[in-house]
Amino acid sequence: MDFSPQAAPAEWLVIATGVAALAVTVPRRLWLFARNAITIAHEGGHALVALAAGRRLEAIRLHSDTSGLTVTRGRPTGLGVVLTLAAGYTAAPLLGLGGAALLGAGRVTVLLWAASALLLAMLVMVRNAYGILSVVLTGALFVLVSWLAPAEVRAVFAYAVVWFLLLGGVRPPFELQSKRRHDGAPDSDAGQLSRLTHVPAGVWLAFFHTVSLSCLIGGATWLLGF
Repeated sequence: MDFSPQAAPAEWLVIATGVAALAVTVPRRLWLFARNAITIAHEGGHALVALAAGRRLEAIRLHSDTSGLTVTRGRPTGLGVVLTLAAGYTAAPLLGLGGAALLGAGRVTVLLWAASALLLAMLVMVRNAYGILSVVLTGALFVLVSWLAPAEVRAVFAYAVVWFLLLGGVRPPFELQSKRRHDGAPDSDAGQLSRLTHVPAGVWLAFFHTVSLSCLIGGATWLLGF
């Protein structure tokens, strides 16, 4: 496998992959299916930061309604649990930003194999059938493209994935904002963070918005070569 830098696709292809990702993100019916990938990133973010913070990872569950749950053990208060909770809504945008940085450096193959490795590591902790199926199919797609597709196809696929993480990462905070208007969403990440930190949930929601929009702007700059 060649891990050397690879030239970016033609500019029109980069733009086309962004438009395709946007077309999947905006329409509700397509989004309800595609959101599963954002949920994988969301729960993976919780899990990765929990481990980095010294918490014990018990289980990850992904559901067909695109909700998910990551169960960790450790102190019920403190920086570790705050970081773990804050990692969910920020995971997809930050992964997209990191992916855009790799693509900006021409590291298409590195990105695809890194994503495959992260999905494999996540699979070990998934504890329900739908979650296992989701992660296996997603991981298999990355492995097949990485192993069998020509370089040009790998590049287009990688750009489409990164655009989707960046654009798809913007929508969930808005969905959470809408949910909070209806029922307050006390058990959401923002609600739990509010109880832990005594910072209003709206401030945490603003933080999620800021991260996702900043990553979109920064990632787009790398992807478009500005």
